[in-house]
Amino acid sequence: MSVKNAIFDLDGTLVDSLPGIAWSVDEALRAAGLPVVSRELRPLIGPPVRDILAAVSGVSDGGLLDRLERSFRFSYDAEGWRRTVCQPGVPDLLWRLLTSGVEMWLVTNKPALATGRIVSSLKIGGFFREVVCRDSRAHAFHSKAEALVDLIERHGLERAGCLMIGDTAEDWRAAEDAGIRCAIVPGGYGAKALPPGCPRICCWDELAEMCVGEVQVDA
Repeated sequence: MSVKNAIFDLDGTLVDSLPGIAWSVDEALRAAGLPVVSRELRPLIGPPVRDILAAVSGVSDGGLLDRLERSFRFSYDAEGWRRTVCQPGVPDLLWRLLTSGVEMWLVTNKPALATGRIVSSLKIGGFFREVVCRDSRAHAFHSKAEALVDLIERHGLERAGCLMIGDTAEDWRAAEDAGIRCAIVPGGYGAKALPPGCPRICCWDELAEMCVGEVQVDA
């Protein structure tokens, strides 16, 4: 069945937010008096930032993690988000899908404040019918899967016509839990940690063909 609703992840899929996240992680560690650890953050991007901070710092104390998260949020909301850029080919892909009649949605773990600033500054926010973040409602979603299911059910989307496009095993599991198809993009943050059987695509051309047939999109 053709894709009527393309549901995108943000970090690692549509945008490269790693430079800003890495910068703000370092700022948070310094503010807490912890050493800045030289560690590859790319495989950690995707889950909530609290999990990333715990993995990088080795901290398990809830109070200290609260301080780290507050420091990260302050730094990222003030400056870190500005370092985000679109992945190559994304604006053209979104435009082609839009003009082909595919409805587009965004589901992300990133908080609404930073997400809104990023999609606005990169001029991609207008492509999406709705942007759903972990804190888009009063009682925050517990997982991306919960947010995805909520989106599908609120809008009455036909699951057979939905496709989740992401870059991590979390995105794949969210699609599985929601009962929809999934496509994992190349070059994302979770490429090295995907379990066998994850449905991968090689480029934006393949995604465009899945959604609207043979459409030429620059990768």
